[in-house]
Amino acid sequence: MTRSEELFEEAKRYLVGGVNSPVRAMKPYPFFTARGEGSKLYDVDGNSYIDYCLAYGPLILGHAHPEVVRAVGEQLERGTAYGTPTELELEFAKRIVEAVPCAEMVRFVNTGTEATMAAIRLARGVTGRKKIVKFEGAFHGAHDYVLVKAGSGATTHGVPTSAGIPEETTRNTLLAPFNDEAAIEKLFKEQGDEIAAIILEPVIGNAGCILPEEGYLKFLREVTSEAGAMLIFDEVITGFRLCLGGAQEYYGVTPDIATLGKIAGGGLPIGVVAASREVMEHFSPLGRVYQAGTFNGNPLSMSAGLATLRVLERGDVYSRLEELGRRIRRGLEEVSQDAGFETRVYGIASMFQMYFTAEEVRDYASALRADAELFLRYQREMLRRGVFLPPSQYECNFLSYAHGEEEVDYTLEKAEEALRALK
Repeated sequence: MTRSEELFEEAKRYLVGGVNSPVRAMKPYPFFTARGEGSKLYDVDGNSYIDYCLAYGPLILGHAHPEVVRAVGEQLERGTAYGTPTELELEFAKRIVEAVPCAEMVRFVNTGTEATMAAIRLARGVTGRKKIVKFEGAFHGAHDYVLVKAGSGATTHGVPTSAGIPEETTRNTLLAPFNDEAAIEKLFKEQGDEIAAIILEPVIGNAGCILPEEGYLKFLREVTSEAGAMLIFDEVITGFRLCLGGAQEYYGVTPDIATLGKIAGGGLPIGVVAASREVMEHFSPLGRVYQAGTFNGNPLSMSAGLATLRVLERGDVYSRLEELGRRIRRGLEEVSQDAGFETRVYGIASMFQMYFTAEEVRDYASALRADAELFLRYQREMLRRGVFLPPSQYECNFLSYAHGEEEVDYTLEKAEEALRALK
């Protein structure tokens, strides 16, 4: 029995399912990590893995980047939490405002879930409306208003995905398929004067990697503006990932509100709400939209985020990640074709995913038609060969600045072996 298996058996006695988040569950058991360094994870049994999970996105510089480690270490000596304002908060806020097109002011929170919850509350407070629109397959955190699955049609009210969420809680959550202009037009024609906001991942990173079709984000911007509703970009994944200004800079579409997380914390917990001064001043203590948190603007997260942003602002980070992203996506297309599998490989910048399907994946419904069981078999074969992919067809893979051509080429070699082993 491996040490990871021993730990998992013990963990099942104290942690639900042996894990602290369902995405970490793997069959027959997850490996337990001892440390991370650069592009790799090392488990308690001495195995190493090239890591394309990267803690589900935050580690754009890789594990234990020296500048981030140094910044956090220096802050640890000064204290971990104060409950008072710090100069770090101000400096980081200024950097975000400079980088993110929609941002004139920010509010720091602790997680992406908190950020989207606060952004929705803010949109409702500004507009005086109750209803929100979210897209099928998009994940905006584990709070009640957005934890819903698809209904039978575009105008169907959201049915709670989780037990413990009353149906009346999601009564004001409307669902639509991604990349479907007609569905949005119908919703706004019928209920536009009741809709406070559309919230979306500009690139859906929680159903694999689903890209917006050309002009779709601009269409959403026009629809919401005409209806007096707000457009919320959930950039917890895409913020600082596609480029310094996130998806809104990359695609040239500016939302009313953006939420950030993951990369913004440099590997530590963080969430950010960003918008114009006019919108943000609806938050307390100036406005009537209440939001508060003991760890808002925590100095450790501020230190890690600032250190990460300083590196991202320099040199060749994004151009290198773009090239590596193209290299791995092109390579996966070639090796899967050579191995005789019908797959679709999608991605943007340093994001990618391979679906086991011959069908174009343009929304959640088409993503669900991919062969998820075959993907899990492929993921396990890759893990045996020292490559860690998130254990789900519906998660996204990420590259970091610590990855290089050598790691990508090794990964493609092992992908070809893994695919042939599935035959």
